[in-house]
Amino acid sequence: MTTSKLFQPFSLGPLTVPNRIMISPMCQYSSVDGDANDWHMVHLGSLAISGAGVLFLEATAVNAEGRITYGCLGLYNEANEAALSRIVNGLRQVSHMPLGIQLSHAGRKASSHKPWESGKQIALADGGWVSMAPSAVPHSEHEEAPQEMSAADIERVIGDFARAAKRSRALGFEAIELHMAHGYLMHQFLSPIANKRTDEWGGSLENRMRFPLAVYEAVRDAVGTSIAVGVRVSASDWVEGGWDVEQTAQLAKRLESLGCDFIDVSSGGVSPMQKIPVGPGYQVPFAEKIKQAVRMPVISVGMITEPIQAESIVAEGKADMVALARAMLFDPRWPWRAAAQLDGKVEGPQQYWRSLPSGSPRVFGEIAIGQR
Repeated sequence: MTTSKLFQPFSLGPLTVPNRIMISPMCQYSSVDGDANDWHMVHLGSLAISGAGVLFLEATAVNAEGRITYGCLGLYNEANEAALSRIVNGLRQVSHMPLGIQLSHAGRKASSHKPWESGKQIALADGGWVSMAPSAVPHSEHEEAPQEMSAADIERVIGDFARAAKRSRALGFEAIELHMAHGYLMHQFLSPIANKRTDEWGGSLENRMRFPLAVYEAVRDAVGTSIAVGVRVSASDWVEGGWDVEQTAQLAKRLESLGCDFIDVSSGGVSPMQKIPVGPGYQVPFAEKIKQAVRMPVISVGMITEPIQAESIVAEGKADMVALARAMLFDPRWPWRAAAQLDGKVEGPQQYWRSLPSGSPRVFGEIAIGQR
């Protein structure tokens, strides 16, 4: 059988991962005051022994107002850092898997109920808080308008990203992904649907890119070049007149010129008017177009559920890596199954080696994780 491309090592800037499978950041809405807890240990511990190339923690707010919900993870104070340190240290005891963290600010999508509690905006009278955004334009007509950010607010949030990045480096994360997608704050600045400003932070493409690029530069300056710093973008708003793949390509080129280590290509999230033709691999064409525009590593997402599907995306050069989210929650040993089908090798705990069905291919490499 031809050697699987999916199971070949790959470099994201200074970080080399053992295969091309990334576990996407997946919000758990289970923190208390931004602090990670036992749920995160169990959830992430399961994923850390999955054999994937790299595990990214969920969207982590850089300040309290930037949380999507009361239950969102944060990294904006010493208590957050201490709680997350316990999780990271626990994962390091059972897995060699590289760890990344996604840093985010929800902007006008903050102050929301958890998804299983409606996901709607929390009214101020019910304990919600005033969200901030590039413009005082609500996400939907039924929501309270956010507060338009002043120049001082913008500079403060840029600083919050830099401080959270320093905390991430201190915790030992090998990669940082900046969340510029899914309708959150940096995406709001990029999209003309959410950004109605007439100053240097809005209007032209150059001005709308100014805030996300400033965040990237501040984070890179804060952590240096020893850890990978990349971004997740929405390549399209799926709304006429909104952010699109051509503008995304321009953003990608600017980020690459600043030393960005990877770009993770998703779509949507800035408007409830979006019309998305969801289907297997529906976002792969966006990654393919961005890959044609830049040389930095490109990661594809979006209903990538089958090993052969993932292999073809990478082998055909449509993306350098694939990122799985819900497929990993449903099947936390997905990389084992993929390795068995594609004649690949993964790292797995020796306590589980005997779990392979009789007659199945040997998928575990020579490195075993047991007690340290």
